[in-house]
Amino acid sequence: MSESKIVIPGELLSDKPERISYAFIDNGKTYSTVVGLYSEGKLVPLEGPYEPLPDDLIVGIISEVKFSGYSIDINTAYPAFLSSREIRERYNMGDTIFARITMIDEVRSTEIGDAKKLAAGRLVKVSSVKIPRIIGKKNSMIDMLQSATGCEISAGRNGYVWIAGTGNATLAEKAIRMIEAQAHTHGLTDRVSQYLKANKQ
Repeated sequence: MSESKIVIPGELLSDKPERISYAFIDNGKTYSTVVGLYSEGKLVPLEGPYEPLPDDLIVGIISEVKFSGYSIDINTAYPAFLSSREIRERYNMGDTIFARITMIDEVRSTEIGDAKKLAAGRLVKVSSVKIPRIIGKKNSMIDMLQSATGCEISAGRNGYVWIAGTGNATLAEKAIRMIEAQAHTHGLTDRVSQYLKANKQ
């Protein structure tokens, strides 16, 4: 496996046109649009705002109750909308939900559906580009966090992570912060596993 290298916006990734996320093609060559880690045709951003995509699973907070539905804070410049027709239960201001982005139009209006209310807990805001590392391959990292801390953890692609339940929420949050800080490093899963074992109450 080739080593990852840090690239900056405008840096050449390939001498030929390639379909790479977070990259653009100019004059038959492919360039990065972000600060990120590049390896073997894959570019992982190290920073940047959340860009909603259809089918993203997100954690949202009810920011306004309207007659027709709800405005939802999803960690973007504009709130998303959840229609009352989409849901069976009623929500209150400040409730936290786990939902799916169902539609984004050309002016970036975002609609969500498949919402379910999350139990009381704490919100941890992380860089959205680190969420795949917090979830892990086939949910491996998040499963490890949940079993080690006894918490229920919902990680949204939008950078909001919700920690609920009667487990060790403080340890869960510290481990999530550790993953966020070291997301681009090798051997992270083993280090997190050792950290959780060493700090289990």
